[in-house]
Amino acid sequence: MDDLDRRLITILRHDSRRSISDLAQALGVSRATVRARIARLEQAGEIVGYTVVLRADATSPAVRGLTLIEVEGRRADEVIDALTGFPEVGAVHTTNGRWDIIVEILARSLADLDAVLRRIRLIPGVTASETHLLLATPRSTRARL
Repeated sequence: MDDLDRRLITILRHDSRRSISDLAQALGVSRATVRARIARLEQAGEIVGYTVVLRADATSPAVRGLTLIEVEGRRADEVIDALTGFPEVGAVHTTNGRWDIIVEILARSLADLDAVLRRIRLIPGVTASETHLLLATPRSTRARL
């Protein structure tokens, strides 16, 4: 992947609906070049799909946090399955080190965050947790509308 591919992907991350002509103009290359680059990135598996950003995704929730979770024994899959049922959970990540799972939580208020954390601690297999509030996001690859 070269600099042109990276610039193309950056533009597509912010608006994947831009026309080939618009992309070519923004990048200073021909439409054929943009079309070929996109096709090559898709075939190589670098671009695996396009998505819609909903208003709820574009507006930041009032409270965001990262919860680090320690899991008992081999119960990580059970805990992850339970977490996927929480509407406040934005993402679940497995990790190494002291913590087994990191969960991104999106809540409307501190009281709502507290309620989610209480429910998480009740999941069978969760032995410990630690939560860090996210105060600001100076840089992100997510689309900003």
